[in-house]
Amino acid sequence: MTWGWHADKKRLLMLLLGLIVGVEFLENGMFVFAASHIVGGIDAAPREFAQVQAAYAIGSMTMIVLQQWLSRHFGYRRYLSVALALFMAGGFACAASQDLPTLTFARLLQGFGGGALFTSCRVLVPMLFAPRDRPQALKDFMLVAFALSAAAPLLSAALVDHWGWRWIFLAAQPLGALALAGAWVLLPDGVGRGGEPVRWAAGPLLLFAAAVTLVQMGLAQARFELFAHPARLAITALCGVGLLGWFVAHQLRHDEPLVRLRELGHPVFLAGLGLYFVHYCLAGASGYVFPIYAECGLGMPLTTAGWLSTFSALVTLAAAYAYIKRGARLPRKKPLMAAGALALAAAAWMLASMPPEAPAGALLLALTAKGVFGALLVLPVAGLTFRDLGEERFAHGYQSKNLMRQVAGTFASALAAITLQDRQFANYAQIAAHIDAAGPQASHWIDGLVATLTSQGMSGEAARHTALATLSRMVEQQALLMSCEDLYRLIAALALGAALLILVQRRLK
Repeated sequence: MTWGWHADKKRLLMLLLGLIVGVEFLENGMFVFAASHIVGGIDAAPREFAQVQAAYAIGSMTMIVLQQWLSRHFGYRRYLSVALALFMAGGFACAASQDLPTLTFARLLQGFGGGALFTSCRVLVPMLFAPRDRPQALKDFMLVAFALSAAAPLLSAALVDHWGWRWIFLAAQPLGALALAGAWVLLPDGVGRGGEPVRWAAGPLLLFAAAVTLVQMGLAQARFELFAHPARLAITALCGVGLLGWFVAHQLRHDEPLVRLRELGHPVFLAGLGLYFVHYCLAGASGYVFPIYAECGLGMPLTTAGWLSTFSALVTLAAAYAYIKRGARLPRKKPLMAAGALALAAAAWMLASMPPEAPAGALLLALTAKGVFGALLVLPVAGLTFRDLGEERFAHGYQSKNLMRQVAGTFASALAAITLQDRQFANYAQIAAHIDAAGPQASHWIDGLVATLTSQGMSGEAARHTALATLSRMVEQQALLMSCEDLYRLIAALALGAALLILVQRRLK
Protein backbone atom coordinates (compact mmCIF):
# COMPACT_ATOMS: atom_id res chain seq x y z
CA MET A 1 0.00 0.00 0.00
CA THR A 2 1.27 3.45 -0.92
CA TRP A 3 -0.29 6.77 -0.04
CA GLY A 4 -1.13 9.92 -1.95
CA TRP A 5 0.31 13.05 -0.42
CA HIS A 6 0.51 16.76 -0.99
CA ALA A 7 4.07 17.50 -2.19
CA ASP A 8 5.08 19.45 0.92
CA LYS A 9 3.74 16.83 3.32
CA LYS A 10 5.41 14.12 1.28
CA ARG A 11 8.81 15.79 1.59
CA LEU A 12 8.29 16.37 5.32
CA LEU A 13 7.50 12.70 5.76
CA MET A 14 10.67 11.72 3.89
CA LEU A 15 12.74 13.91 6.18
CA LEU A 16 10.86 12.65 9.24
CA LEU A 17 11.87 9.03 8.62
CA GLY A 18 15.52 10.06 8.45
CA LEU A 19 15.13 12.18 11.60
CA ILE A 20 13.64 9.30 13.61
CA VAL A 21 16.56 7.04 12.74
CA GLY A 22 19.04 9.90 13.13
CA VAL A 23 17.94 10.50 16.72
CA GLU A 24 19.03 6.97 17.65
CA PHE A 25 22.24 7.21 15.59
CA LEU A 26 23.12 10.55 17.22
CA GLU A 27 22.51 9.42 20.80
CA ASN A 28 24.25 6.06 20.39
CA GLY A 29 27.19 7.68 18.60
CA MET A 30 27.62 10.10 21.49
CA PHE A 31 27.32 7.27 24.01
CA VAL A 32 30.01 5.15 22.33
CA PHE A 33 32.39 8.09 21.94
CA ALA A 34 32.03 9.18 25.58
CA ALA A 35 31.83 5.68 27.11
CA SER A 36 35.02 6.05 29.15
CA HIS A 37 33.80 9.33 30.65
CA ILE A 38 30.42 7.80 31.51
CA VAL A 39 32.25 4.93 33.23
CA GLY A 40 34.06 7.45 35.41
CA GLY A 41 30.87 9.43 36.00
CA ILE A 42 29.07 6.53 37.69
CA ASP A 43 32.26 5.22 39.31
CA ALA A 44 32.04 1.87 37.53
CA ALA A 45 34.79 -0.44 36.34
CA PRO A 46 34.99 -1.22 32.61
CA ARG A 47 34.07 -4.83 33.45
CA GLU A 48 30.84 -3.67 35.10
CA PHE A 49 30.07 -1.13 32.39
CA ALA A 50 29.96 -3.92 29.81
CA GLN A 51 26.52 -4.87 31.14
CA VAL A 52 25.27 -1.35 30.34
CA GLN A 53 26.33 -1.76 26.72
CA ALA A 54 24.78 -5.24 26.56
CA ALA A 55 21.50 -4.01 28.07
CA TYR A 56 20.81 -1.68 25.14
CA ALA A 57 21.45 -4.46 22.62
CA ILE A 58 19.17 -6.87 24.51
CA GLY A 59 16.31 -4.35 24.58
CA SER A 60 16.85 -3.40 20.96
CA MET A 61 16.87 -6.97 19.66
CA THR A 62 13.76 -7.86 21.68
CA MET A 63 11.88 -4.92 20.17
CA ILE A 64 13.06 -5.80 16.65
CA VAL A 65 11.65 -9.30 17.10
CA LEU A 66 8.34 -7.85 18.31
CA GLN A 67 8.05 -5.42 15.40
CA GLN A 68 5.76 -7.47 13.17
CA TRP A 69 3.37 -8.29 15.99
CA LEU A 70 3.16 -4.76 17.37
CA SER A 71 2.97 -2.94 14.03
CA ARG A 72 0.19 -5.22 12.75
CA HIS A 73 -1.81 -4.76 15.93
CA PHE A 74 -1.29 -1.06 16.64
CA GLY A 75 -0.03 0.38 13.33
CA TYR A 76 3.28 2.17 12.79
CA ARG A 77 1.97 5.54 13.93
CA ARG A 78 1.27 4.36 17.47
CA TYR A 79 4.16 1.89 17.49
CA LEU A 80 6.79 4.49 16.57
CA SER A 81 5.28 7.16 18.82
CA VAL A 82 5.43 4.89 21.85
CA ALA A 83 8.93 3.70 20.87
CA LEU A 84 10.19 7.30 20.68
CA ALA A 85 8.58 8.06 24.03
CA LEU A 86 10.35 5.04 25.56
CA PHE A 87 13.63 6.10 24.00
CA MET A 88 13.31 9.60 25.43
CA ALA A 89 12.24 8.33 28.85
CA GLY A 90 15.28 6.05 28.88
CA GLY A 91 17.48 9.01 27.97
CA PHE A 92 16.17 11.07 30.89
CA ALA A 93 16.67 8.08 33.20
CA CYS A 94 20.25 7.68 31.94
CA ALA A 95 20.98 11.36 32.63
CA ALA A 96 19.62 11.01 36.17
CA SER A 97 21.50 7.78 36.92
CA GLN A 98 23.78 7.75 39.95
CA ASP A 99 24.96 4.14 39.88
CA LEU A 100 25.46 1.14 37.63
CA PRO A 101 22.11 -0.70 38.17
CA THR A 102 20.10 2.44 37.39
CA LEU A 103 22.05 3.17 34.22
CA THR A 104 21.76 -0.47 33.12
CA PHE A 105 17.97 -0.40 33.49
CA ALA A 106 17.77 2.97 31.76
CA ARG A 107 19.77 1.73 28.76
CA LEU A 108 17.58 -1.39 28.59
CA LEU A 109 14.53 0.88 28.43
CA GLN A 110 16.23 2.97 25.74
CA GLY A 111 16.98 -0.21 23.81
CA PHE A 112 13.31 -1.17 23.80
CA GLY A 113 12.52 2.20 22.25
CA GLY A 114 15.52 2.46 19.92
CA GLY A 115 15.13 -1.04 18.52
CA ALA A 116 11.91 -0.05 16.79
CA LEU A 117 13.26 2.96 14.93
CA PHE A 118 15.72 1.90 12.20
CA THR A 119 13.87 -1.18 10.97
CA SER A 120 10.45 0.46 11.03
CA CYS A 121 11.47 3.63 9.19
CA ARG A 122 13.25 1.72 6.43
CA VAL A 123 10.27 -0.60 6.03
CA LEU A 124 7.91 2.39 5.82
CA VAL A 125 9.58 3.76 2.68
CA PRO A 126 7.96 1.26 0.26
CA MET A 127 4.75 1.34 2.30
CA LEU A 128 4.27 5.09 2.15
CA PHE A 129 5.68 6.10 -1.22
CA ALA A 130 4.97 5.12 -4.78
CA PRO A 131 7.88 3.70 -6.80
CA ARG A 132 8.58 7.05 -8.48
CA ASP A 133 9.03 8.75 -5.08
CA ARG A 134 11.13 6.07 -3.36
CA PRO A 135 14.57 7.16 -4.66
CA GLN A 136 14.04 10.64 -3.23
CA ALA A 137 12.65 9.18 0.01
CA LEU A 138 15.65 6.88 0.40
CA LYS A 139 18.06 9.73 -0.33
CA ASP A 140 16.48 11.98 2.31
CA PHE A 141 16.30 9.06 4.75
CA MET A 142 19.99 8.18 4.42
CA LEU A 143 21.38 11.73 4.26
CA VAL A 144 19.54 12.94 7.37
CA ALA A 145 20.51 9.80 9.33
CA PHE A 146 24.15 10.00 8.15
CA ALA A 147 24.35 13.72 8.94
CA LEU A 148 23.15 13.30 12.52
CA SER A 149 25.46 10.33 12.99
CA ALA A 150 28.39 12.45 11.72
CA ALA A 151 27.70 15.13 14.33
CA ALA A 152 27.77 12.65 17.23
CA PRO A 153 31.54 12.53 18.06
CA LEU A 154 32.11 16.29 17.99
CA LEU A 155 28.93 17.06 19.90
CA SER A 156 29.79 14.37 22.44
CA ALA A 157 33.27 15.78 23.01
CA ALA A 158 31.95 19.33 23.39
CA LEU A 159 29.24 18.29 25.84
CA VAL A 160 31.60 16.26 28.03
CA ASP A 161 34.20 19.04 28.05
CA HIS A 162 31.78 21.84 28.94
CA TRP A 163 28.80 20.37 30.80
CA GLY A 164 29.59 16.77 31.73
CA TRP A 165 28.61 13.29 30.62
CA ARG A 166 24.92 13.56 31.59
CA TRP A 167 24.34 15.93 28.68
CA ILE A 168 25.15 13.05 26.32
CA PHE A 169 21.65 11.76 27.08
CA LEU A 170 19.93 15.13 27.19
CA ALA A 171 21.23 16.64 23.95
CA ALA A 172 19.13 14.40 21.69
CA GLN A 173 15.89 15.02 23.59
CA PRO A 174 14.71 18.07 21.58
CA LEU A 175 15.18 16.16 18.32
CA GLY A 176 13.43 13.18 19.87
CA ALA A 177 10.47 15.36 20.82
CA LEU A 178 10.34 16.79 17.29
CA ALA A 179 10.42 13.28 15.82
CA LEU A 180 7.67 12.13 18.18
CA ALA A 181 5.44 15.04 17.24
CA GLY A 182 6.13 14.45 13.56
CA ALA A 183 5.35 10.74 13.81
CA TRP A 184 2.04 11.42 15.52
CA VAL A 185 0.98 14.17 13.11
CA LEU A 186 2.34 12.96 9.76
CA LEU A 187 2.11 9.17 9.81
CA PRO A 188 -1.28 7.84 8.66
CA ASP A 189 -3.18 5.99 11.32
CA GLY A 190 -3.68 2.77 9.38
CA VAL A 191 -0.25 2.17 7.91
CA GLY A 192 1.13 -1.24 8.87
CA ARG A 193 -2.03 -2.31 10.68
CA GLY A 194 -4.14 -5.19 9.47
CA GLY A 195 -3.75 -8.70 8.14
CA GLU A 196 -4.63 -11.68 10.28
CA PRO A 197 -5.20 -10.99 13.99
CA VAL A 198 -2.07 -11.28 16.09
CA ARG A 199 -1.94 -14.42 18.22
CA TRP A 200 0.01 -13.32 21.25
CA ALA A 201 2.36 -15.94 22.68
CA ALA A 202 4.81 -15.29 25.50
CA GLY A 203 6.80 -18.51 25.07
CA PRO A 204 8.75 -17.65 21.88
CA LEU A 205 9.47 -14.13 23.13
CA LEU A 206 10.76 -15.35 26.49
CA LEU A 207 12.89 -17.96 24.74
CA PHE A 208 14.41 -15.32 22.47
CA ALA A 209 14.94 -12.89 25.37
CA ALA A 210 16.77 -15.56 27.38
CA ALA A 211 18.91 -16.56 24.39
CA VAL A 212 19.89 -13.04 23.39
CA THR A 213 20.62 -12.07 27.02
CA LEU A 214 23.08 -14.94 27.40
CA VAL A 215 24.69 -14.28 24.01
CA GLN A 216 25.03 -10.54 24.58
CA MET A 217 26.31 -10.91 28.14
CA GLY A 218 28.79 -13.53 26.96
CA LEU A 219 30.11 -11.22 24.24
CA ALA A 220 30.20 -8.21 26.57
CA GLN A 221 32.10 -10.12 29.27
CA ALA A 222 34.44 -11.91 26.86
CA ARG A 223 37.14 -9.26 27.22
CA PHE A 224 37.28 -9.90 30.97
CA GLU A 225 36.46 -13.61 31.23
CA LEU A 226 38.42 -15.07 28.31
CA PHE A 227 41.67 -15.46 30.22
CA ALA A 228 40.48 -15.40 33.84
CA HIS A 229 37.42 -17.69 33.65
CA PRO A 230 37.29 -19.34 30.20
CA ALA A 231 35.10 -22.24 31.33
CA ARG A 232 32.41 -19.94 32.75
CA LEU A 233 32.47 -17.84 29.58
CA ALA A 234 32.20 -20.94 27.40
CA ILE A 235 29.21 -22.25 29.38
CA THR A 236 27.41 -18.89 29.10
CA ALA A 237 28.09 -18.66 25.37
CA LEU A 238 27.08 -22.27 24.67
CA CYS A 239 23.85 -21.92 26.63
CA GLY A 240 23.01 -18.74 24.74
CA VAL A 241 23.81 -20.24 21.35
CA GLY A 242 21.85 -23.38 22.26
CA LEU A 243 18.76 -21.39 23.23
CA LEU A 244 19.14 -19.28 20.09
CA GLY A 245 19.26 -22.47 17.99
CA TRP A 246 16.13 -23.71 19.77
CA PHE A 247 14.41 -20.40 19.00
CA VAL A 248 15.39 -20.63 15.31
CA ALA A 249 14.09 -24.22 15.08
CA HIS A 250 10.83 -23.14 16.77
CA GLN A 251 10.39 -20.24 14.35
CA LEU A 252 10.98 -22.45 11.33
CA ARG A 253 8.15 -24.76 12.43
CA HIS A 254 5.71 -22.17 13.77
CA ASP A 255 2.68 -21.08 11.75
CA GLU A 256 2.96 -17.44 12.82
CA PRO A 257 6.60 -16.85 13.81
CA LEU A 258 8.10 -13.72 15.27
CA VAL A 259 10.83 -13.84 12.60
CA ARG A 260 9.84 -15.38 9.26
CA LEU A 261 13.03 -17.28 8.57
CA ARG A 262 11.45 -19.74 6.11
CA GLU A 263 10.84 -16.93 3.66
CA LEU A 264 14.41 -15.64 3.73
CA GLY A 265 16.43 -18.52 2.31
CA HIS A 266 17.23 -16.79 -0.99
CA PRO A 267 20.97 -17.18 -1.80
CA VAL A 268 21.41 -13.49 -2.71
CA PHE A 269 19.84 -12.39 0.57
CA LEU A 270 22.02 -14.76 2.59
CA ALA A 271 25.16 -13.58 0.77
CA GLY A 272 24.19 -9.97 1.42
CA LEU A 273 23.56 -10.74 5.08
CA GLY A 274 27.06 -12.18 5.30
CA LEU A 275 28.61 -9.05 3.78
CA TYR A 276 26.52 -6.89 6.11
CA PHE A 277 28.03 -8.85 9.01
CA VAL A 278 31.55 -8.25 7.64
CA HIS A 279 30.87 -4.52 7.29
CA TYR A 280 29.42 -4.11 10.77
CA CYS A 281 32.29 -6.06 12.32
CA LEU A 282 34.94 -3.95 10.57
CA ALA A 283 33.09 -0.70 11.29
CA GLY A 284 32.49 -1.66 14.93
CA ALA A 285 36.12 -2.59 15.58
CA SER A 286 37.51 0.55 13.91
CA GLY A 287 34.93 2.73 15.65
CA TYR A 288 35.81 1.21 19.02
CA VAL A 289 39.57 1.74 18.78
CA PHE A 290 39.81 5.24 17.29
CA PRO A 291 38.78 7.35 20.34
CA ILE A 292 41.17 5.31 22.52
CA TYR A 293 43.93 5.63 19.93
CA ALA A 294 43.55 9.39 19.49
CA GLU A 295 42.84 10.49 23.07
CA CYS A 296 44.85 7.99 25.13
CA GLY A 297 47.46 6.73 22.67
CA LEU A 298 48.41 9.95 20.90
CA GLY A 299 47.47 12.21 23.82
CA MET A 300 45.07 14.43 21.87
CA PRO A 301 42.42 16.51 23.66
CA LEU A 302 38.95 15.00 23.66
CA THR A 303 37.58 17.79 21.45
CA THR A 304 40.30 17.17 18.84
CA ALA A 305 39.43 13.47 18.80
CA GLY A 306 35.79 14.48 18.32
CA TRP A 307 36.66 16.77 15.40
CA LEU A 308 38.65 13.98 13.74
CA SER A 309 35.86 11.43 14.14
CA THR A 310 33.32 13.88 12.77
CA PHE A 311 35.62 14.68 9.85
CA SER A 312 35.71 10.99 8.92
CA ALA A 313 31.92 10.76 9.26
CA LEU A 314 31.49 13.79 6.99
CA VAL A 315 33.62 12.05 4.37
CA THR A 316 31.22 9.10 4.70
CA LEU A 317 28.30 11.49 4.20
CA ALA A 318 29.90 12.97 1.07
CA ALA A 319 30.70 9.51 -0.31
CA ALA A 320 27.13 8.38 0.41
CA TYR A 321 25.74 11.41 -1.42
CA ALA A 322 27.99 10.74 -4.41
CA TYR A 323 26.92 7.10 -4.48
CA ILE A 324 23.24 8.01 -4.28
CA LYS A 325 23.67 10.42 -7.20
CA ARG A 326 25.88 8.24 -9.42
CA GLY A 327 25.64 4.69 -8.15
CA ALA A 328 22.71 3.69 -10.32
CA ARG A 329 24.83 4.31 -13.44
CA LEU A 330 27.38 1.69 -12.39
CA PRO A 331 26.15 -1.74 -13.44
CA ARG A 332 28.71 -3.68 -11.37
CA LYS A 333 28.85 -3.01 -7.65
CA LYS A 334 31.43 -5.64 -6.69
CA PRO A 335 34.46 -3.41 -7.52
CA LEU A 336 32.98 -0.62 -5.36
CA MET A 337 32.48 -2.94 -2.41
CA ALA A 338 36.02 -4.29 -2.72
CA ALA A 339 37.35 -0.73 -3.00
CA GLY A 340 35.55 0.14 0.24
CA ALA A 341 37.21 -2.75 2.08
CA LEU A 342 40.61 -1.83 0.61
CA ALA A 343 40.10 1.79 1.73
CA LEU A 344 39.68 0.59 5.32
CA ALA A 345 42.77 -1.62 5.00
CA ALA A 346 44.78 1.40 3.82
CA ALA A 347 43.37 3.60 6.60
CA ALA A 348 44.15 1.04 9.29
CA TRP A 349 47.69 0.54 8.00
CA MET A 350 48.35 4.29 7.93
CA LEU A 351 47.04 4.70 11.49
CA ALA A 352 49.19 1.76 12.62
CA SER A 353 52.26 3.52 11.19
CA MET A 354 51.81 6.89 12.92
CA PRO A 355 54.67 8.07 15.16
CA PRO A 356 54.02 8.91 18.83
CA GLU A 357 52.52 12.38 19.37
CA ALA A 358 51.56 12.66 15.68
CA PRO A 359 49.62 15.90 15.04
CA ALA A 360 45.95 15.82 14.15
CA GLY A 361 46.65 16.83 10.55
CA ALA A 362 48.72 13.70 9.99
CA LEU A 363 45.61 11.55 10.50
CA LEU A 364 43.39 13.24 7.92
CA LEU A 365 44.36 11.09 4.94
CA ALA A 366 43.76 7.88 6.89
CA LEU A 367 40.44 9.18 8.19
CA THR A 368 39.41 10.13 4.66
CA ALA A 369 40.01 6.55 3.55
CA LYS A 370 38.10 5.29 6.60
CA GLY A 371 35.20 7.58 5.71
CA VAL A 372 35.10 6.27 2.15
CA PHE A 373 34.86 2.73 3.53
CA GLY A 374 31.82 3.77 5.57
CA ALA A 375 29.81 4.31 2.37
CA LEU A 376 31.36 2.27 -0.42
CA LEU A 377 30.94 -1.15 1.15
CA VAL A 378 27.58 -0.99 2.87
CA LEU A 379 25.51 1.04 0.37
CA PRO A 380 25.99 -1.35 -2.59
CA VAL A 381 25.34 -4.27 -0.25
CA ALA A 382 22.13 -2.58 0.90
CA GLY A 383 20.99 -2.11 -2.69
CA LEU A 384 21.68 -5.70 -3.74
CA THR A 385 20.68 -7.76 -0.71
CA PHE A 386 16.92 -7.24 -0.79
CA ARG A 387 16.28 -6.92 -4.52
CA ASP A 388 15.02 -10.50 -4.99
CA LEU A 389 12.90 -10.70 -1.83
CA GLY A 390 10.04 -8.61 -3.17
CA GLU A 391 8.06 -6.03 -1.25
CA GLU A 392 6.04 -8.62 0.65
CA ARG A 393 9.18 -10.10 2.27
CA PHE A 394 11.24 -6.93 2.54
CA ALA A 395 10.07 -6.11 6.08
CA HIS A 396 11.00 -9.59 7.31
CA GLY A 397 14.39 -9.40 5.60
CA TYR A 398 15.20 -6.02 7.13
CA GLN A 399 14.10 -7.25 10.53
CA SER A 400 16.59 -10.15 10.30
CA LYS A 401 19.33 -7.86 9.02
CA ASN A 402 19.00 -5.50 11.98
CA LEU A 403 19.05 -8.38 14.45
CA MET A 404 22.33 -9.44 12.89
CA ARG A 405 23.56 -5.83 13.08
CA GLN A 406 23.23 -5.80 16.86
CA VAL A 407 25.07 -9.11 17.24
CA ALA A 408 27.84 -8.01 14.86
CA GLY A 409 28.35 -4.72 16.72
CA THR A 410 28.70 -6.43 20.09
CA PHE A 411 30.95 -9.13 18.63
CA ALA A 412 33.22 -6.51 17.03
CA SER A 413 33.54 -4.52 20.24
CA ALA A 414 34.34 -7.68 22.21
CA LEU A 415 36.96 -8.79 19.67
CA ALA A 416 38.58 -5.35 19.60
CA ALA A 417 38.59 -5.06 23.40
CA ILE A 418 40.10 -8.54 23.89
CA THR A 419 42.80 -7.91 21.31
CA LEU A 420 43.61 -4.49 22.74
CA GLN A 421 43.78 -5.79 26.30
CA ASP A 422 45.94 -8.78 25.38
CA ARG A 423 48.40 -6.68 23.38
CA GLN A 424 48.52 -4.00 26.08
CA PHE A 425 49.66 -6.52 28.69
CA ALA A 426 52.31 -7.90 26.35
CA ASN A 427 53.58 -4.49 25.24
CA TYR A 428 53.68 -3.13 28.78
CA ALA A 429 55.74 -6.12 29.93
CA GLN A 430 58.11 -5.68 26.99
CA ILE A 431 58.65 -1.95 27.63
CA ALA A 432 59.01 -2.44 31.39
CA ALA A 433 61.61 -5.17 30.85
CA HIS A 434 63.54 -2.88 28.51
CA ILE A 435 63.52 -0.09 31.09
CA ASP A 436 64.75 -2.47 33.78
CA ALA A 437 67.51 -3.68 31.50
CA ALA A 438 68.57 -0.10 30.81
CA GLY A 439 68.49 0.87 34.46
CA PRO A 440 71.17 3.58 34.27
CA GLN A 441 69.30 5.44 31.52
CA ALA A 442 66.02 5.29 33.43
CA SER A 443 67.73 6.40 36.64
CA HIS A 444 69.36 9.32 34.83
CA TRP A 445 65.99 10.42 33.42
CA ILE A 446 64.31 10.15 36.83
CA ASP A 447 67.11 12.05 38.53
CA GLY A 448 66.86 14.81 35.96
CA LEU A 449 63.11 15.17 36.45
CA VAL A 450 63.51 15.09 40.25
CA ALA A 451 66.08 17.87 40.04
CA THR A 452 63.73 19.97 37.90
CA LEU A 453 60.81 19.48 40.28
CA THR A 454 62.83 20.22 43.41
CA SER A 455 64.12 23.42 41.82
CA GLN A 456 60.46 24.45 41.49
CA GLY A 457 59.93 24.05 45.23
CA MET A 458 58.72 20.45 45.52
CA SER A 459 60.15 18.29 48.32
CA GLY A 460 62.60 15.55 47.37
CA GLU A 461 60.28 12.66 48.30
CA ALA A 462 57.29 14.19 46.49
CA ALA A 463 59.46 14.94 43.44
CA ARG A 464 60.69 11.35 43.22
CA HIS A 465 57.13 10.03 43.62
CA THR A 466 55.95 12.37 40.84
CA ALA A 467 58.83 11.34 38.59
CA LEU A 468 58.07 7.62 39.04
CA ALA A 469 54.36 8.22 38.40
CA THR A 470 55.21 10.21 35.26
CA LEU A 471 57.43 7.40 34.00
CA SER A 472 54.69 4.85 34.69
CA ARG A 473 52.14 6.94 32.77
CA MET A 474 54.53 7.26 29.84
CA VAL A 475 55.05 3.49 29.76
CA GLU A 476 51.27 2.88 29.93
CA GLN A 477 50.60 5.39 27.15
CA GLN A 478 53.29 3.91 24.93
CA ALA A 479 52.01 0.38 25.58
CA LEU A 480 48.47 1.49 24.74
CA LEU A 481 49.61 3.22 21.55
CA MET A 482 51.50 0.12 20.44
CA SER A 483 48.45 -2.02 21.25
CA CYS A 484 46.18 0.23 19.17
CA GLU A 485 48.64 -0.05 16.31
CA ASP A 486 48.62 -3.86 16.66
CA LEU A 487 44.82 -3.82 16.54
CA TYR A 488 44.87 -1.58 13.46
CA ARG A 489 47.19 -4.09 11.76
CA LEU A 490 44.66 -6.82 12.54
CA ILE A 491 41.84 -4.66 11.12
CA ALA A 492 43.92 -4.05 7.98
CA ALA A 493 44.40 -7.81 7.55
CA LEU A 494 40.68 -8.48 8.11
CA ALA A 495 39.74 -5.75 5.62
CA LEU A 496 42.06 -7.28 3.01
CA GLY A 497 40.40 -10.63 3.65
CA ALA A 498 37.00 -8.98 3.24
CA ALA A 499 38.05 -7.49 -0.11
CA LEU A 500 39.15 -10.94 -1.28
CA LEU A 501 35.87 -12.46 -0.07
CA ILE A 502 33.90 -9.82 -1.97
CA LEU A 503 35.81 -10.50 -5.18
CA VAL A 504 35.41 -14.30 -5.07
CA GLN A 505 31.74 -14.43 -4.08
CA ARG A 506 29.32 -14.62 -7.03
CA ARG A 507 25.93 -13.70 -5.59
CA LEU A 508 26.29 -9.93 -5.25
CA LYS A 509 27.78 -8.35 -8.37
